Amino acid sequence: MRDHDAFGRRAFVVGAGAAVLAGGAVSPAAAGVVDGPLPDFHPALKARLNFPLAWGTSPVRDFRAWRRAARAKVEEHLLVDCEDGTPYDAEFLEGPQGGAYDRELVTFSLTRHERVRAALLTPRGPGPFPAVLLLHDHGAKFDIGKEKLVRPWYDDARLASAQGWADKYFSGRFVGDELARRGYAVLCADAPGWGDRGPLTYDQQQALASNFYNLGSSLAGLMAREDARAAGFLAGLDRVDARRVAALGFSMGAYRAWQTAALTDDIAAAASVCWMTGLKEMMVPGNNTLRGQSSYYMLHPGLPRFLDFPDVASIAAPRPMLFFDGGLDPLFPADGVRVAYDKLRAVWRSRHAEERLHLKTWPDLGHVFVDRMQDEVFTWLGTVLRT
Repeated sequence: MRDHDAFGRRAFVVGAGAAVLAGGAVSPAAAGVVDGPLPDFHPALKARLNFPLAWGTSPVRDFRAWRRAARAKVEEHLLVDCEDGTPYDAEFLEGPQGGAYDRELVTFSLTRHERVRAALLTPRGPGPFPAVLLLHDHGAKFDIGKEKLVRPWYDDARLASAQGWADKYFSGRFVGDELARRGYAVLCADAPGWGDRGPLTYDQQQALASNFYNLGSSLAGLMAREDARAAGFLAGLDRVDARRVAALGFSMGAYRAWQTAALTDDIAAAASVCWMTGLKEMMVPGNNTLRGQSSYYMLHPGLPRFLDFPDVASIAAPRPMLFFDGGLDPLFPADGVRVAYDKLRAVWRSRHAEERLHLKTWPDLGHVFVDRMQDEVFTWLGTVLRT
C-alpha cells in the first residue's frame, strides 16, 4: 500500500466507520465529527498546513519578488477577475452641508456587474486631504452596512438602528464622522448583502456563497475585489491625497482592511481592530468560525494550503500597519493572536521596519472598538499619514 493510501485509510477509519470495520456495533454517539463541527480527523488535516509560501519559508528570498508571488497566489484563489476596467462613472448627491465636513452619497461601479451607493465625507477647507477607506463589520446585522460607521443623514429608520450599533460597539460614536472632523476624507460602502445591497438573512449566507461557487465565482473574492476597487476610487478623487489613503475596519472590517492593503498599493497604511489570528489556532472546537455562514465572507478555498492569515497581511509590508485585539475577545483565542503577531513582527523586522508595525492587546476588552481604542488609532493615523 502506498503512503498516501495508508494515510487516507487511517484518516477515514474513525467514528462509526471504525466500529463497523472492527466488527462492533455502531454507537449513536459515533458520528464522525466533533463539536464545532469538525471532521474527527481534523488534527491530521491541520498538521499538513505548513504555509509553504509564507515569507521566510518560501524559497523566494527577494522580498519584492515574494510580494508579487504571494499576491498572485491570493488573487488566483479569489476566483474573481482581477482586471475590471469598468469606469467608476460616479454620481454625487449632496447631503446637508455645514459644520466641519460635507456629506454626500456617491453611486459608482465597483465592478462591471453592479453599481453601489456609498457615503462620502469631506472636510471643509483646502485639499487635497488624507483619506480613510472605512470597511464595516459583519455582526450578523444586515439592515445597515455603511451606516454602522457613518451617521446616516438620509434615513431615520437606519439612523435608529445604526445608533444602537454604535452604542454597542463604538462607545456611541460614528467612526467615519469622527475621522471627518479630524480632517480626513472618508468613504464607506455596503458589502454584498448589507444595507442597500440586502438585507441578507443569517441563514442565507451559505446558500449565497455556494451559488457563487457554482457560478464559477466567490462571495469572499467579490468582496475582496470590490474593496480594492473602492480604494482605487478613493485615491483617485481630486479632493484626496493619493499618497495618504488608509484602510480601517473593525471585526470583519478589520479582515477587509488588511486584505485590501495586501491586494492594492493604493492603501498606504491599514488599521485592523479585532480580526487577526493564526488559522490553525482558530480552527478548534467551539470557535465561532466553525459555524459556517459568516465565514463564507472570509473564505478563499485552497488558499490555506499556501498562506496563513498573517502571511497574507504581510504582503503589505513594510507599509505602516496597526493590529488591535481584545484580551477577552471570544472569537479569537489568545494563542492564535500570539502566533499571528509573532509572524507579523518577524516580517516587518526582516524589512528593518518594525517601528511601522503597531501590535496591541487590550487585556480588559472583548470584541469592541471603543472610544479609547479609536483615539489611539486616530493618533496613529495622524502619525503615519503625517496629517
